[in-house]
Amino acid sequence: MSQISPASPVSPASRVPPAGSFWRRHARTILGAALLLLGIHDILGPHGFLAMRRTQKEMDQLRSDVQRLDKENSEMNDEAKSLKTDPKAIERIAREEMGLARPGEMIFKLPPPPPAAQSGSTANSR
Repeated sequence: MSQISPASPVSPASRVPPAGSFWRRHARTILGAALLLLGIHDILGPHGFLAMRRTQKEMDQLRSDVQRLDKENSEMNDEAKSLKTDPKAIERIAREEMGLARPGEMIFKLPPPPPAAQSGSTANSR
């Protein structure tokens, strides 16, 4: 009768599974790196989160500029309307900006006050 020999010990080399393909061995690492790169791109990319915040700030600034310009435009329209219809507004502009006067009135123009720096130095020299 032939004897069955006890199971021979298995060598460590035979316990290692056969080497798979490169993709199979590194799939998790590649997937993790790809997700990390996509995340960085979504935050720092040209259309990412930071660019979106910068664009929103620019839009807010432009909205405030538009509101300011609308207000100025409205004020100028009101002034133009009053200059067309209100004789007192016309007279005020003629007097203030053009230096005109009614017949018999006299206009006195005073020299501008000296700058504050010069008046301070003359007060110290006294």
